[in-house]
Amino acid sequence: MRILITGKNGQVGTELARFYRSHGDVVLTGRPECDLSSEQSIRDVVGRVKPAVIINAGAYTAVDQAEKERALCFAINSDAPRVLAQEAARLDALLIHYSTDYVFNGEKSGPYLETDPTSPLGVYGESKAAGEAAIAAAGSRYLVLRTSWVYSPHGKNFLRTMLRLGAERSELRVVDDQVGAPTSAAAIAAATVRLLEQPAVTGIYHMTAAGSTSWYGFARAIFEAGTLAAQPRVQPIPSSDYPTPARRPANSVLANDKFARTFGFRLPSWQEQLQQVLAGMPVEQNEVNR
Repeated sequence: MRILITGKNGQVGTELARFYRSHGDVVLTGRPECDLSSEQSIRDVVGRVKPAVIINAGAYTAVDQAEKERALCFAINSDAPRVLAQEAARLDALLIHYSTDYVFNGEKSGPYLETDPTSPLGVYGESKAAGEAAIAAAGSRYLVLRTSWVYSPHGKNFLRTMLRLGAERSELRVVDDQVGAPTSAAAIAAATVRLLEQPAVTGIYHMTAAGSTSWYGFARAIFEAGTLAAQPRVQPIPSSDYPTPARRPANSVLANDKFARTFGFRLPSWQEQLQQVLAGMPVEQNEVNR
């Protein structure tokens, strides 16, 4: 089974590459090989590879910058998924695409279901919601996997930011009124590999870590794991004390029951995933004794 993976240098793409680096039938592409902002580049690559499965791990994820770069954000997060889905339909291939909790506005009191209407707060969420709709309209076999608060030992993410700032400062102020499920790129990649071992189904599924916490709670857990020689003091603050160009959902918790019923497993808890990621980070990267 030939698999084409986009975004090989991103957080999830890097983890997928770990699983598939020794598989001869897997083609890993980054921007030089497959520019997701170019329809022609996408069609050329898919036409040449002729995959049975396309895993789109590439995305525009600069949430705040997206408010200034709407066209580029939509090109990568909406137009590229549409083209990939069209190519998948032409080849009768399966498309696996990652989406986000940011398609919701965060005003719901409980976990979001796949059937809840989308209502994004910013350009990034709008582009991801548009990408989902474009995939559904293309007529291909697809899995859209909505996840949240993705982090890993590489790339730009909350874990790495906290470790860097925690090594530099004695006190950090972290938002405590946004709640979600921190989900590691490694867990997402491992689950994706597992999904490919099952009969293919079509639709949107929520796939996040079990449990939930706030950004403040996530930061506390990072430092309480003993990743730094001197643990900084973490102070909870409201979102209003940390304004950003793009609004974030207050509630990013996604219900994973449909995923569990369909595929027979759930991702580990966010606490367990965090411990696994930290345990695998080299000493110089997690800033121990710095």
